Amino acid sequence: MTLASQLLLIDPQNDFCDLPATYCCGDERPSLPVPGAHADMQRLAQWLLKCSARIDHITITLDSHQAFDIAHPTFWQQADGSAVAPFTALTAAQVRQGVFLPRDPLHLVRALEYMDALEARGRYTLMVWPVHCEIGSWGHGVHADVLKACQQWQHQRQRAVLNVFKGTNPWTEHYSALEAEVPHPLAPETCLNRPLLSSLLQAQRLVVTGEASSHCVRATMEHLLEHAPADFAQRIVLLTDAMSPVHGFDDQHHAFLQRMHTAGVQLCSTATLAL
Repeated sequence: MTLASQLLLIDPQNDFCDLPATYCCGDERPSLPVPGAHADMQRLAQWLLKCSARIDHITITLDSHQAFDIAHPTFWQQADGSAVAPFTALTAAQVRQGVFLPRDPLHLVRALEYMDALEARGRYTLMVWPVHCEIGSWGHGVHADVLKACQQWQHQRQRAVLNVFKGTNPWTEHYSALEAEVPHPLAPETCLNRPLLSSLLQAQRLVVTGEASSHCVRATMEHLLEHAPADFAQRIVLLTDAMSPVHGFDDQHHAFLQRMHTAGVQLCSTATLAL
């Protein structure tokens, strides 16, 4: 079945949104807030409510981690045993020099294998992020306004949202909705998600947005265009006012949007996109 108009919503989760206290739960606060993300999600929710009758399918990806993760501070320590601060970029060379080390020495070989493979791909070096989107936590949940809009869409269209978990494997970063940064053939959850890819390629128009534009949206789009037919980019719309970059990654955000425009992807806003 061809699903003419699809929405692919990347990681619209509490931990990524700069939420006001009224949107938080008790003492819970977002652990990795993206500046502007709360307003992004409010705009998206309003657009979804307006256009819900013309959207045939919604996919929501959910960044999904545990505290133990190669990209979390709980995995790493400095040479003197002190903690590694979030937002620290690590290289394999630094680990070999002993500047940074896994807390468990038994993890050294596997960590270096991963970092070597990651750096060989030339996309990223390992970033230590705050513990975020921990499975089962409030931060893992979907932004309240987006969740409400999706609930209304389900009621109106009598269809379920497809939720796609990514990042459950603690030995690789997994920015893209389609595959991990370093897939492992013995870990299917890290490899190309062919059912998702097949579903997305059915779209006559695929609207893509979410958080953050500098990382998970960007990585997803790069993998999607890598595996899609050459003319598929023309079917994609990026909602640019419903995504924002991680603080300090504005250059990556602008470069990403320029690459997408050059590839033939339509850049649009929630105010002007009418399906």
